[in-house]
Amino acid sequence: MTGDKKGILTLSLLPETFAICRLPPSVEISAWATRGNFFAITRTRDELSMVCPQSNMPDETKCERDWRALKVEGVMDLSLVGVLASLATPLAYAGIAIFAISTFDTDYLLVKEANLARTIQVLREAGHQVE
Repeated sequence: MTGDKKGILTLSLLPETFAICRLPPSVEISAWATRGNFFAITRTRDELSMVCPQSNMPDETKCERDWRALKVEGVMDLSLVGVLASLATPLAYAGIAIFAISTFDTDYLLVKEANLARTIQVLREAGHQVE
């Protein structure tokens, strides 16, 4: 984990507001979905899930809007255990739903914008740093 003390994570807030959508698995990925500094696309045989800046999302696209993203700062080794749990557990106790995305280097937590201030408060109370 990253930070000054063992188990303490530093998170930063991405500036964009995001949308999360679920589409049929056969849908072609549109160019608007891949614009911006952060997007995530996962296709399974059951669905196509996309996370992208809300400003890119066409109005007629069915999706969940108004999500904000917190990035765990630093590069984390893939063998680290408990990173997401250290973030998700206090948020779960606070009744805050998350949408987690992991990359090779780090993790991202998405929370509804209406819960952002409370999310930051809960994570700080859990000992994490939020910039």
